Amino acid sequence: MLIDTHVHLDFHQFDRDRDAVIGRAAEAAVMQMITIGTDLATSRAAIGLAERYAGVFAAVGVHPNDSAAWDPIETPAELRALAAHPKVVAIGEIGLDYYWERVPHDHQARVFQQQLELAAERDLPVVIHDREAHADLMTILRQWVSDVTPRRRRGVLHFYSGDRAMADETLALGFCLGVDGPITYKNATELQALVAGLPLDRLLLETDAPFLAPQPYRGKRNEPAYVVEVARKVAELQGCSFGTVATQTTRNARALFGLEEAFG
Repeated sequence: MLIDTHVHLDFHQFDRDRDAVIGRAAEAAVMQMITIGTDLATSRAAIGLAERYAGVFAAVGVHPNDSAAWDPIETPAELRALAAHPKVVAIGEIGLDYYWERVPHDHQARVFQQQLELAAERDLPVVIHDREAHADLMTILRQWVSDVTPRRRRGVLHFYSGDRAMADETLALGFCLGVDGPITYKNATELQALVAGLPLDRLLLETDAPFLAPQPYRGKRNEPAYVVEVARKVAELQGCSFGTVATQTTRNARALFGLEEAFG
């Protein structure tokens, strides 16, 4: 069994065949997946999909590129209400993005910090987006970790893109690292070398579908069934069996997101 811990099933790319996408995932032994909110509307949609499909769970949050409309009172209040849903297993996708420059950095930081506080309050893990913002993001995470109890400071750096030093610190802070389709690309030699040396018991498998499909589907729409290719590449890089990767990463995901305790 595999778990796709990061997918955007509500996106319009799946509107024509969402049921078939879920079916193909099941055929590939991807029996559970977490669909991720990027703003209030997509967070509500994620919950709706989690209610519709037994193997789908939801994360709710405001992505840094969608944070311009954040209201410091109303937005966290609605997120708090959404987070109380029994199939919500994380706060995310939250973090910092300095690539697109759509929202001022200081505003992104405030929104990120408020959502970290909400995650600690609700005792939920966080799904963190980090694009070209490594230093500032780690500064915020260090402070958050120092301020909250160990149980309430957990999560994953989605689509990990930092170096080994940052990975080591992230792991030391108690976070997991997400591995996605680009690990399978021929030119991803630095990322492959990094993943080869990371502890398997701290890795999560992701597609980030509909984006960045792995080989041999590169250039096509991504979907949860393709997380199998990510698992195969991780197994190759780590010198272990596909079954070992499937078992361990499923265990990692269930432990982080509370799936084992809450949903069996």
